[in-house]
Amino acid sequence: MIVAGVMSGTSADGINVALLRISAGRTGFPGIRFLAHAEYPYPKPVRRAVLAAMNSTTASVADLARLNFLLAELYADALLATQRRFHLKAELVGCHGQTLYHQGEAAPFLARKLAVTWQTGEGSVVAARVGAPVVSDFRPADMAAGGKGAPLVSFLDFLLYRDTRVGRIVQNIGGIANFTAIPAGASSNRVLAFDTGPGNMVIDAITQQLFGKSYDRDGRIGGSGAVLDRVISYVLGGPFFRRKPPKTAGREQFGREFAQQFIRHCGRVDKRDIVATATALTAKSIADALRRFVVRRTGTYRDFVVSGGGANNPTLMAMLANELQPLGLQIRSSDEFGLPSEAKEAAAFALLAFQTWNRKPSNLPSATGADRPAILGKISYA
Repeated sequence: MIVAGVMSGTSADGINVALLRISAGRTGFPGIRFLAHAEYPYPKPVRRAVLAAMNSTTASVADLARLNFLLAELYADALLATQRRFHLKAELVGCHGQTLYHQGEAAPFLARKLAVTWQTGEGSVVAARVGAPVVSDFRPADMAAGGKGAPLVSFLDFLLYRDTRVGRIVQNIGGIANFTAIPAGASSNRVLAFDTGPGNMVIDAITQQLFGKSYDRDGRIGGSGAVLDRVISYVLGGPFFRRKPPKTAGREQFGREFAQQFIRHCGRVDKRDIVATATALTAKSIADALRRFVVRRTGTYRDFVVSGGGANNPTLMAMLANELQPLGLQIRSSDEFGLPSEAKEAAAFALLAFQTWNRKPSNLPSATGADRPAILGKISYA
């Protein structure tokens, strides 16, 4: 069947739509064929509203309810436009929604300890507009089973990149950076995956604040500055980076407050140096996580497969290549494996929707920390 995945990530820059043909497969795992992909930026007022709602200490309940329905309309518009463009029709939709808040670790609230998450974008509206059932709200089922609710893309990573002879680390650099480590010949219960820290989020926030630009195009600003090693060392000594996996992160850890503190730590230096240091933080935090928790000896893993918007930042990729060289890892693009880098997260939620529609689990407990496999999401019928 043709399944659409609709994704808007923590960078809150817009909507990604991927169309896949997915079949039941003979190995117990689905067969996947990528068909098409399209991207649609959020209108500027919508992006401002989304960013204002994220990790907000005060928010209007009425505006949050309106945003839930507005985003659903935009998701439906994006999906319908993609179907017209490629002359395809989805029979099922997986819509991740826009994360407004994600707290993977339990914390006290009104005499209970709770781990919570919230992805907005009403699935019923999307289903009604596109005329196909929609699976949405994927993360709570994993959290109800004791998991962190992330990373969920690891299920797609395992299906696409597992190999009997080659160990691979699959790195996504979106707003947050996360990877999936797949040993050679591994079964799904040996896969390790977690968030390593900021991806593009801190770079974007600092570029916006210091240069009035939404992101550092082609890494030009970061590439023209000098890295402040003392700041990197200080930040990597923080509790998130020391914590053992499974772990997850979002704007709650690396949002605007973190970016403001980061700028203060840098002090009175050239603004370009601050962007360079933020870029280096992403590269060094990824490599640090690999060294601490994954790569015990050189040769255990060979390929380092990169996807996400960060793959388009040459300065970041050069820094990352320098960090990975001692680990013996070869950087490759997810495009080499038949899946465009920008489409991967949307494709993952198409796959998760297919699993849910067929009443099959799609979390990897070894990645999320859940007590058991879980069927993810809620279904809205057209």
